[in-house]
Amino acid sequence: MPKNKIAVVEDEGIVAMDISKCLSNLGYEVVFVADSGEKTLENLKENSPDLILMDVELKGKLNGMDTAKIIAETHDIPVVFLTAFEDEATLEKMDKISSYGYLVKPFEDEHLKSTVAKILKD
Repeated sequence: MPKNKIAVVEDEGIVAMDISKCLSNLGYEVVFVADSGEKTLENLKENSPDLILMDVELKGKLNGMDTAKIIAETHDIPVVFLTAFEDEATLEKMDKISSYGYLVKPFEDEHLKSTVAKILKD
């Protein structure tokens, strides 16, 4: 059975590496890692992940929410937000963009595993 493909969009390199390693250990294929919205949209021209884990704060001109809006308009790919912010305004904005939820950083590997499995129906 082919592995589910996941993209990791995170501006902190060490965090992106940690998430990618965890996903690989869980049996998922990380198809790309990007640190900006612009790089993410460029990568989507050649890769079609089954899920995108998207940090709210990114390098470049597009933040994670702006990038997720564009993805929702142009691709049928679920986006789960990664955020260190739990304020009500941020959570409401994320809910309007993606119904797939969010993970609050730092999160345990088990939370990542259950969230991804639920969305990908593993």
